[in-house]
Parts: sequence; C-alpha cells; structure tokens
Amino acid sequence: MKGWSRSQHVAGLATIAAMLVAVVLDNSPAREWYDAVHHLPVSVRVGDFAIDKPLILWINEGLMVFFFLLIALELKREILEGQLSSPKAIATPGFAALGGMAAPALIYVAFNAGDPLAMRGWAIPTATDTVLALTVLTLLGGRVPASLKVFLTALAIFDDLGAILVVALFYTERLATPSLVLAAFGIAALIGLNAFNVTRTAAYVVAGVFLWLAVLESGVHATLAGVVIGLAIPMKATQDGRRFSPLRDIEHQLYPWVALGVVPAFAFFNSGIVLSLSSASGLGSPSSLGIVLGLFGGKQLGIFGATWLAVRLGVAKRPEGASWRQLYGVALVAGIGFTMSLFIAGLAFADPAMFRDARLSVIVGSVLSAAAGTAVLLPAGRKRAKAAPRAAEPFP
Repeated sequence: MKGWSRSQHVAGLATIAAMLVAVVLDNSPAREWYDAVHHLPVSVRVGDFAIDKPLILWINEGLMVFFFLLIALELKREILEGQLSSPKAIATPGFAALGGMAAPALIYVAFNAGDPLAMRGWAIPTATDTVLALTVLTLLGGRVPASLKVFLTALAIFDDLGAILVVALFYTERLATPSLVLAAFGIAALIGLNAFNVTRTAAYVVAGVFLWLAVLESGVHATLAGVVIGLAIPMKATQDGRRFSPLRDIEHQLYPWVALGVVPAFAFFNSGIVLSLSSASGLGSPSSLGIVLGLFGGKQLGIFGATWLAVRLGVAKRPEGASWRQLYGVALVAGIGFTMSLFIAGLAFADPAMFRDARLSVIVGSVLSAAAGTAVLLPAGRKRAKAAPRAAEPFP
C-alpha cells in the first residue's frame, strides 16, 4: 500500500503542477507562445497516406489512447481477479458510481434543458478524476481508512467505464462505413491474438495502431481504440513452462508513463484559462452552474445517497472501519472531475467560449469538492483515531 500511495501522490502532484503552469502561461506574456504550441501543425506521412492535425488534437486523440488503454487494463484485472471479482465486492461501489453519475447529470439537465447546444455538456460533471481524488486521500494518510481508498478506487473504475460508454454512445460524430469495416478487422485481429494466447507485445502494437487509424477516420472517438486493445491483452499466459500475466506486466510498465507523462501533458494543454472578470462572469451561465453544482453537489448527493440506500436495503455494506461521516467526505472528494470532465468538455463544445467556461467550471467544482472533502475528513479521521474500537455506528 505504501508504494501504491506514493505513486498516486506523485502522479497527482504532477498533474496539479501541469495545470498551474498552464494557467500561469495563459495569463502571462507567454500566452501567445502557449497558443502557438497548442495549434502547432503536426503531420505524419507514409507515402500518400497522411494525418495532419494540430498538436492539441494529437494529445487528445492520440496520447490519451494510452490513458484509456490503462483504464481498460485495470478494469479487466479488477473484474477477473480484483475488487470487482464478486457480486458483493461490486455492489457498494457499483451503486455509488451509478448514483454519482446520475445525480450530476440530472442537476446539469435541470439548468440547461431548454438549450440544445448547452445540453451537449450533460456528461461533463459525471466524471471522477481517479488520480487526483486518490491523491487527496493519500495526503490525508491514516485519517482515511484503507477500506475507503479501496472503495474510491473501485468507484472510479466504474465511473471510468461509464465515461467510456458515454463517449462511445453520445459523442460519436458522423460514421464512415469503410473505416468502420477496417476497424472491425482490427478488432477481429486483436480477438484472434487473445484467442491464440499470443503474448508478444509487438503483435498487439501492430494491430492496435491499425485499429487506432481506422477508428480515427471512422467518426468514433479514436481514444476508444485504447479500450479495445486493453481488453484484448491476456490476463494469464504460459511460455516455456513459465506462468505470467501479460496484462499485469503491461499495466505495470504503462502506469508511470501515463500517470507522469500522458495525464500531466493533457492537463497542461487543456487547462490554460485566461483569468479575468469576463471569464469569471461566465460562471453564472446555466451550463457553468450545471457543471459546478453537478460536481460539487451532485457527486456527493448521488454517491452518498445511493450508498446509504443500498446499505439500508441490505444489498450492499458500508466499507469496513469507516464512519458515515468519512464516507460522506469521500463522496465529496469524488467531485474532483478534472481529467475526464475536461476530455468530455472538449468533445461537447466546439465553441471556444463555451469550452473556456466549461474548463473554468470544472476547475472550480473540483477545487470546491477537494476542499470540502478535506474539511470533512480531517476532523473525522482524528476523532476515529482517538476513539476506542466499538460497534459500527448507526446512520445519524
């Protein structure tokens, strides 16, 4: 647990640092340089085939593939062997994640139901940033029971799965049939590699690149190729009489690159916001209010309410050794929606002003959630540490 906590801690701080650097640059004389790098044209050519995109799209549609790949690897491992491998283990974080996505979406819809353009952002406040949320719990140390860190990890996995489905179902543009056919061949190739227990990483890389190129031209968001690749990696394999896990090996090798490279790079290129009275005034728009209140209010209401209801109905149980107050604090922390919320905002809003307001709203909602969660968990942790062991407390 110590090594895990340290890695989460460092990754979270790296992401926060990247975000702060982006904000500073966008509010300094270096703003023109920052914008120029954003839109720097990058071209890859092989013969007559070429992909020409600005650097920001290479980050969001190329580099983020590895983020989605890591999510898929973690999800598959947890379902087969980990925290989600039994119905009882799935119940509590499953209900919490469902409530934690539904309530923010409903709050957003309540503010924006009459505006078709703003309604494209309904999914922005439904996401929890796994790295940053776990970083807050890690910084609180022993004040937060280990069971709640496991609970938040499992909740975040379900949340990531929900975000993947949302992107696939609701943010897919016009479909190109020839590219979809090629993508189907790529998926079939990955399934075949898994079925024949191929363990060479190079084979999955070749099939994965082919799939990514096909999906990129199909109208489906290219990052979803990472999910398919991750699910195709074998969990267990035998080679020369030696049993090992290709999935665990790739996940272990990929994590530092994603946590310390991909996510901070995404944060750097997507967090630049000009701080001014005009940008702050945008927080009063219905879409901004929906995002801020969805993250700060909807997440805590949905996660805590769904968990309490599931426990009262006897279909789930409260994390061991955790008080209801501590669980509420974690529900607040889950309102940190930085990475996936910004990612969905970029898909939802093509208008620069709406995207700018959405980014600022995500940051405000996430900061409020982190601060409130910390304020709840600090005294709760001290109180539990001083108290003698006793029976589980009733719901207040």
